[in-house]
Amino acid sequence: MDQLAPAPPYPFAPAPPPPAELRPGLVIDGFRLEEPLHTGGFAHVWRVTRPGSDDPMPLVMKVPRMLGGRDPAAFVGFEAERLILPTLQGPHVPKFVASGDFSHQPYIVMERIEGESLKPRLDASPLPIDEVVRHGAAVAEALDDLHQQRVVHLDVKPSNVLFRPDGTAVLVDYGLSCHRRLPDLLDEAFMLPMGTGPYMSPEQVQFVRRDPRSDLFALGVMLYHFTTGARPFGAPDTVRGLRRRLYTDPVPPRALRPDCPPWLQEVILCCLEVDRDKRWQTGTEVATALRHPEGVHLTPRAERTASQGRLARLRRWAARRNAAPAAPPAASVMTQAMKGALIVAALDIDHASPALLEQLRETVRRIVAAEPGARLACIGVMKVGGLGVDEFVDDAGRPTHVKQLVRMRHWAAPIGADLQLDERRLTVHVLEGPDAAAAIIDFAERGEAEHIVMGARGNSALRRYLGSVSSQVVAQSPCTVTVVRV
Repeated sequence: MDQLAPAPPYPFAPAPPPPAELRPGLVIDGFRLEEPLHTGGFAHVWRVTRPGSDDPMPLVMKVPRMLGGRDPAAFVGFEAERLILPTLQGPHVPKFVASGDFSHQPYIVMERIEGESLKPRLDASPLPIDEVVRHGAAVAEALDDLHQQRVVHLDVKPSNVLFRPDGTAVLVDYGLSCHRRLPDLLDEAFMLPMGTGPYMSPEQVQFVRRDPRSDLFALGVMLYHFTTGARPFGAPDTVRGLRRRLYTDPVPPRALRPDCPPWLQEVILCCLEVDRDKRWQTGTEVATALRHPEGVHLTPRAERTASQGRLARLRRWAARRNAAPAAPPAASVMTQAMKGALIVAALDIDHASPALLEQLRETVRRIVAAEPGARLACIGVMKVGGLGVDEFVDDAGRPTHVKQLVRMRHWAAPIGADLQLDERRLTVHVLEGPDAAAAIIDFAERGEAEHIVMGARGNSALRRYLGSVSSQVVAQSPCTVTVVRV
């Protein structure tokens, strides 16, 4: 039986090992890979066992795909899921078992849900009305439970819904999710709409990620497809295509399926409202409406048999062309009170001298220690585009994104140990962009940082002529900046 060697202890392992070759019989931290079950866009999923354990619960292991190091969303999404999944509980989520990070072997082990996903039923659409109602109510109930745990899923689609033998819906895949009381790693790292095109809500297209009603919009897309056999907004793969849902109504379900009851069309179109305030507000409301149609209040939506006219669509386009999205629901006073100051440590981990990195670490430690409850975000910038040639993997096959991530975590480990910072208060981010200063400033602005700490390398005539990254950050940052020199 093959065994993946354990990672050397800190401080002797600043670089990650090359990606492991996944194969049956390989043992990772006591879990033996038995057979591959699925390969998705971001991860491999394997059935695993735990030799020597008496626990009969079936297990799966999720391992992020490296994709030649070209897709940082896979790495950030894995980190987000590893942060969120252990906080969840109840019958509507898979039970978390264990995880490993990029410093050794990244993986998440969780309960294996034995039932099928909803994906085969989507392929069989249109479905009988009673089956549409049954599946929709079960998913709405699961979403309500998830939202009660302060999590917005943000990737609700048939392949991410599984069923237990008793019919309980289980939501899987939290790589795009956000938790109201945890750092939103995807929002901090990217300025792109995140989600699966056909199911993304209008506010997701406009970069709003913390509204649970986004999941109800995705549920509406599923209900529409199950009822009619068609997608309400097609399958766009560009931002321009995604934005069409901001001003274009879907064809009413009854126009495609005359036997669709008016009350069901009311439920579906209410889920698909562009304005979040006009949608159902909770999963419980949707589940109740589906299970008790006699109580559904019918509006003109229920009787529509044709989509909006061209003039109405043009008016909505003009109204929403430059409209900024409304803010998501305000967090509770308790949530706001728990949010400490954000301290950003900007690191050039590959080029700074050991002396500068050591002095920078001590400066960061003192600043964070002086701010009770502060969160430390360590960021590095991989320069991409421009005149250089982007290298996504090194000679050993390690993605450069992951390599930098691990080195920064290694650098921050003594601070976390000294100040007892858990993963909620110490995060590591690798940003990508052609301008390092702009990336640092943008990260600080979006996170409402109170302090940026960064190093400055030695002076040179070229650096004085072109302007250093640190001087640009000092000149343009909206918060306090401390520049450390050796």
